[in-house]
Parts: sequence; structure tokens; C-alpha cells
Amino acid sequence: MKNYLKMIVVLVFLMQTAAFGEGFLSVSGQKIVTGSNKEVILRGMGIGGWMLPEGYMLQTSSFANAPWEIEKKIVDLVGVQNADSFWSAYRKNFVQRKDIEQLAQLGFNSVRLPMHYKRYMKDTVSGYVWLNEGFAMTDSLLRWCAENSIYLILDLHGAPGGQSANNISDYNPSFPSLWDSESNKAKTIDLWKKLAERYKNEPWIGGYDILNEPAWNLPPSNKPLRDLSVAITTAIRLVDTNHIVFVEGNWYATDFNGMTPAWDNNMVWSFHKYWNSNDAGSINYLLSLRETTNRPLWLGESGENSNTWFTDCISLLESNSIGWAWWTIKKFYTINGPYNVPLTAEYEYLLKYWKGQVSAPTVEYAMRGLLGMAEGLKLENCAYNAGVVDAMMRQPFDESTKPFIQNTIPGTIFLVNYDIGKNGIAYRDNDYHSTSQGSAWNNGWVYRNDGVDIEKCSDGVTNGFNVGWTGTGEYLSYTVDVQDSGNYSISLRAAANDAGGAVGVSWDGKDQTITSLPQTGGWQTWTNVPLGSVSLTAGSHKMKVALFFGGFNLNYISLTYTGPMTASDISKLPEQFSLKQNFPNPCNPTTNITFSIPSNGMVTLTVTDILGKEISQLVNNDLIAGNYTAVFDATNIAGGVYFYTLSAGQFQETKKLTVIK
Repeated sequence: MKNYLKMIVVLVFLMQTAAFGEGFLSVSGQKIVTGSNKEVILRGMGIGGWMLPEGYMLQTSSFANAPWEIEKKIVDLVGVQNADSFWSAYRKNFVQRKDIEQLAQLGFNSVRLPMHYKRYMKDTVSGYVWLNEGFAMTDSLLRWCAENSIYLILDLHGAPGGQSANNISDYNPSFPSLWDSESNKAKTIDLWKKLAERYKNEPWIGGYDILNEPAWNLPPSNKPLRDLSVAITTAIRLVDTNHIVFVEGNWYATDFNGMTPAWDNNMVWSFHKYWNSNDAGSINYLLSLRETTNRPLWLGESGENSNTWFTDCISLLESNSIGWAWWTIKKFYTINGPYNVPLTAEYEYLLKYWKGQVSAPTVEYAMRGLLGMAEGLKLENCAYNAGVVDAMMRQPFDESTKPFIQNTIPGTIFLVNYDIGKNGIAYRDNDYHSTSQGSAWNNGWVYRNDGVDIEKCSDGVTNGFNVGWTGTGEYLSYTVDVQDSGNYSISLRAAANDAGGAVGVSWDGKDQTITSLPQTGGWQTWTNVPLGSVSLTAGSHKMKVALFFGGFNLNYISLTYTGPMTASDISKLPEQFSLKQNFPNPCNPTTNITFSIPSNGMVTLTVTDILGKEISQLVNNDLIAGNYTAVFDATNIAGGVYFYTLSAGQFQETKKLTVIK
């Protein structure tokens, strides 16, 4: 028994050592570091909607945008007791242990918790009383984060009275705002002191984001915001000297005028970034803030854009040693978040009722709709948007593509299932991100979050969606698995209001065959268009569908086996490795690089500058024997001499190319 007890003690000690091994996150100059002084780039996900649901997340924004408006609609429909039952199920299902486990498996190392003060304190005539609900929710989330080595950053999203005149702070114009009430400011300070006292010894608390997106006219030079931020920090430091304090600027965390100099050694400037360009100019003022105050930067919130925008933003941030947290984990009927919560028929009826389109449901029916909505929040009931997460976690560092699903030949390839990857590599679309609020990057707003425009399809054979709003110069790429070597006939399923469009299909970078598309009489009036035939060896291939002149919809391509490859087909395969001189050379801005490989294997084709720094990786895939052409786009590099290198097994060859501007 004594030995058994000793083993338990040792095990507990080892577990505690693992938990505390890295220590608290802290500030070291312009970096965030662990207790062992190792720099940390925070890669986080926001849990928006858990404590403070916004109308657009629940599809209620046209009639109820702020949480208090949503809550009133539900109470008016089903009564207080039923509403409480619904919200209890909603919050129970929204975030569970398995959600955090999944985030850890996907590569995230932090979670940002948007808090509503009403979950922690209840307003009374004489002041307030503490509530257990918010603390219990936070305790559970912290426990799950600690189990998965994820830092939890607490974010006050809804302060007493509201820090902005927007739904995101649950502002109600019938009551004083945070800035109009000294009592609300005092409650905000008290809440942070209470939280800091409770979590002061928790190493997996990553820090305190003390006030989310203040947006108020605060002359002179944001002094009321700085004064409140200093007061909150002072209250925290009375009980907690361990944790980072994250400080946001005015006007949605973009305006830091008057917020300097920094007033705490363990503080980080937190900014938000939405709907703007992802170039150095968009963050130069923040880099200056970091340099002049010698404090780190953290992007506390971003998202609500296309996959390409996500990739470009994160690439910009991490190249400047800035961590980030994305917005947000779950929403109803979304394509641009990691998880899409399904809309049930009953909940859709409730939405129509609130919009005045249908008659009032019974309380029983309404509760079925609300509880079904809450059930949909469970991770296993959500649709996972793989392309969104890939754009955040892989594509900023890797230009290769990966299959969206398995496309098998012989068979049908639904054209909305193009590869996952960057714009200009996996696909090319003319409108692929939003750089101003309200502008669209995707016309159909279904199925996927790239620039490729997708809509619901009514064809007899469909996976439910088709490619639409096509334009000249756009293309789609697919990884396909050929089961048997042989010859295959190709047929395209297309629809067009007018004639004049064309598609070009190419295989493994070889020359494409262009076919004109007929007028079919409507966008959902479909016809089969023969595209000729192709000889394919068994194994993995790349199919590219290029679009010319636009003005047509695409559903699928079908490939049917017609017989074995002939001797002449087989003889077309190259007998040796070769890398040809690019053409045109010099180039501006694009050039073609053609190469041949005589056997299947891993192939890389990279472009470097004269110092050997990699500029672009054009190929990084297993390829089958054949002839290939890769396109190098020099739009974003300076004119000069560059080198491209083909590597395949023991073979390696380098040639020179020239870019002129």
C-alpha cells in the first residue's frame, strides 16, 4: 500500500511538473515568452457566441441583433422558464471538452473567451451580486484547455453598460453606457479584480484582454479609455502579478492615440483587423507602436473573410512575429468559420415567424425548434469547413494543394470539389477576398469559402452544388486517382444562358484541349458536352479546368473507361528526366517551365533568387511519369535573375530565368 501511495504521489508530481513546466506567459521586450523564455506565437480561436450571441451568428440580425434583443424575442415566444431551459442547453452544447480537444489536434495553441459580465454578476438596485454561472463556465473551459496544453485568454466582450453602441457589447440605449456611468466603470474594475484573484495561479490562463473593441467618442485623445485601462490593470496587479494584460485601442481596437506610454511591464497591445488589405502598410502604424513602447503586439480578433484573405493575413502577421486569434468557432449557416451549425426546419420556421412571414408557432413547436438548434451546436452535429482551417494552419507556410475529397476515375468529378490550396494554385478566381466592409468575395455563399462562386444545383445528378458566375482567366484544379491505366472519354455537364463560353481541360500540366460551350436556355438547364478523350496511367493525376469568356455554370465531369492504352499511347511517356528552358524568357510577369519525368515519384520545382533564397515552390507532389508544364508568376517580385531547380530522386537540374519589369 505504501509503495502504491508513493506511485500516486510521484504521478501527481509529474503531472503538475508537466502542467507548470512552461510557466506563465509573460512579456520580454517585444515578444511573448513562456516561463523558460521561449518565444510563443499564439495561434488562437475565439469562442464567440457562447456567452454573448450576436444576431448574425444565429441568423436573427434583421430583427434582433444584440443579445438582449435575442433574449427578449425568445422570452416573448416561449416564456421565461422555457427560455432558461433553452439557454441552458445552448451554453452546455456550444463548447465542450471535445471542442477543445479538436482545436488542439488542428494545431491551435490558444483560445480567446469573449465574456459577458452578466454571466458573472447580476445588477441590483444597490449595486450587484456575484453569479456562479460565468465562473463555472470559465472553470470548465480552463480545465479542458489545460488538459490539451492550450492557453486561455479571457476577453471582456460585454462590459457593464456596453463599451460601444453596437450589438457586440450588448449595448441597450435605454440604459447608461460604460462611458456614461461611473458605477459601470467600478463594476468593470471589480469584475477584473475578482477574475484575477480567482485565476492568479493558473499557468494556462494566457492573460486578460481587459476590454473588447471599445468604440466611443472619447476626447481628448482617448483619455477615458486609457484611464479605465490603467485602473483595471492596477486592480488586477493588487492580486495577480503573473498574467499578461492585453490592451485594446479605441474604435474596434484600431486607434491607439493617447494610449501610450505603456504603464505595465507585462502588457501587450491588442489590435483587430477586418476587411482591409494584407500588405505591410496595413500594420505599419502597429509596428511603430511596438517599437516605440517596446511591448508586443497581438491580433486579438480577425476573420469574416475568404480563405485567401485568411492565409495572406496570417502570413503577414507571422512574418512580423505577431500572434493571432480568429473569429469565431461556430455560426449558423456559415462558410467562413471552422464549424457550420445546421439550420433545422423548425428553427427556420421560427426565423420566418420573427420576420413576419408566417403565423405564430405553438410553444411546443417553438421549443422543439430552439432545442433542436441547441442540439446542432454539438461538435458532432456541425459541418467541418476543412478549407477554412487549412487556410489558417497550413497554407501560410505551404504552397502545395491537397484533395478536398477523393476524386476517382472512372467516375464523376463534381467540379465544386476542386483541391484545397491558395488562389492561383488550387484555383484562380477574379474576386477572391474582401478589402472593404460589405464587399463580397463569393456570390453564392454556399459550400466553400474560396473566391470560387458556388450555388445550389437543381440538376438530376448533383452533389447539391454547381460552379457559377464564371469569368475569363479563372480555373479549377483537381487531384484525381485513376484506378486502371487506359483510355477514357470525357463529358462535361454545363448550363449557359448564352453561347460564347469555353473550357479547357488539361492533365498533369500538359497542353489543354479547348471546347466551346453551347447555349442551353437557362442557368439550371443542363446538357452534356463531349470533351474528347484522354489516356491515363493508373495512379494520381492533376486535372485542370480553365474557363474562357465566362457566362456559364459547371456541374461535373464524367470519365468513362473505353479500353486499354495502345502501344503508341505508352510510347508517349518520356524516357529520361529533362528540364527545358522557360518560355518566354525574359518574362513579365508569367513564364512556362516544362519538364519530363520517366517514372513515378516525388518531384519538386522551386524558384530561388541569386542568394539561394526560395521565392516560390511550383511543384511539391508525387507525380506519375509524363510531361509537365508549370507556370511561374513573377508579379510580386522585382526584376532580375532567378534560378529554377527540378529535383526528382537522384536527378537535379537548375536553369536560369530573367524577370523584366
